[in-house]
Amino acid sequence: MLLLLLGIILLHVAALVLLFVSTIVSVWTTSETSTSDLWINCSTANGGYHCDPASTGEWIQAVQALMILSIIFSCLSLFLFFCQLFTLQKGGRFFLTGTFQILASLFVMSGAIIYTVMSPDWVPETDYFGYSYILAWVAFPLALISGLIYVILRKRE
Repeated sequence: MLLLLLGIILLHVAALVLLFVSTIVSVWTTSETSTSDLWINCSTANGGYHCDPASTGEWIQAVQALMILSIIFSCLSLFLFFCQLFTLQKGGRFFLTGTFQILASLFVMSGAIIYTVMSPDWVPETDYFGYSYILAWVAFPLALISGLIYVILRKRE
């Protein structure tokens, strides 16, 4: 049972780390001369390296909000898991923990979908998706699987 709990916690922490990295690091789209993310656009145009704030469009703000919400809900889910681990009665299920983690996965999926659909209007066609964007997509199934495991999991002695 201890190994199962350790595995579930490691899966959750892995998804949480991927969410943090994909939200903070500035490589959602990249090319040889520029990188873009949710917060800033940097380029090496005109012989120097300069960064500008991200667009103020509604869609990029929606992606920013969804990614932050996914981190918040994933952190809350981990905190609730530890609380329920000590307070939940024997045989009870971790429904609240699982619900928060599934919501976190749906938020990151929604943010990545919005970015996928809307980024061609904002990012030059020569750019391609970077590793932060890919990490967001990898975090989605990890968080979803983690949430489903929490819903299925029963507390044992």
